[in-house]
Amino acid sequence: MNVSPEWIASEKAVPPRVLVVEDEPNIRELVCLHLGLEGYACDGVGDGPEALKRTEAERFDLIVLDVMIPGLDGLAVCRAVRKGHTNHDVPILMLTARREESDKVAGLESGADDYLTKPFGVRELIARARALLRRPRVPVAAAGARLMTGVNGDEVSPPIRVHGVEIDPARRRVRIEGRDVDLTDQEFRLLYLLASHAGIVFSREALLSKIWRGDTFVTVRSVDTLVKRLRRRIETAPARPRFLLTIWGVGYKFADVHV
Repeated sequence: MNVSPEWIASEKAVPPRVLVVEDEPNIRELVCLHLGLEGYACDGVGDGPEALKRTEAERFDLIVLDVMIPGLDGLAVCRAVRKGHTNHDVPILMLTARREESDKVAGLESGADDYLTKPFGVRELIARARALLRRPRVPVAAAGARLMTGVNGDEVSPPIRVHGVEIDPARRRVRIEGRDVDLTDQEFRLLYLLASHAGIVFSREALLSKIWRGDTFVTVRSVDTLVKRLRRRIETAPARPRFLLTIWGVGYKFADVHV
């Protein structure tokens, strides 16, 4: 049975708030209509400056953001939201009419969590929105860094379980379908980052900045090497991975959560 999503706050169920930033009225109204049918409270704006004004003044649970909007483009809005205070950790689904790899990477590097290429199907839009809203609202940039504190009893990220993979940062334990798996620190942080954002594509550059620390000289090829190592540890058939998937021309993601 399908149940409309709810956001629990102060012991009272309230619908998730979604801001749709799209300059084409027909598309904006269509997106808001279908999000509304899913139980979301949807507001729509048509330009970049108005979007920034709303995101600075109000708290949202999801932003659907078109790249090509007047006044201030979607990439600039995304970067500004990430640098702000009110919605710096909000999931952002970027809409783009551009299919080139560089445009998709640019959207992810600006701070977007996922992207959808126009024209898109309504079912796919809803599925991606649901997936983003299901995830704990933890800043992506902080997810890898907070994992380092668990063994000393400091604040850590919460345990997660997805597709039979259990990850407990406090105990530094990984179990896959009931068996314990030993990982290095980098392997552990990479797995947690991807698994805690299942279905979200991370570019190699984004993973490089979040997993590696200090002044060590590394390149994007170091990401490929780390992914290969991690696959050998957690995948039954590393050449045909179930968990760590390659998105050709973009980067990597953990397998999507079924919706």
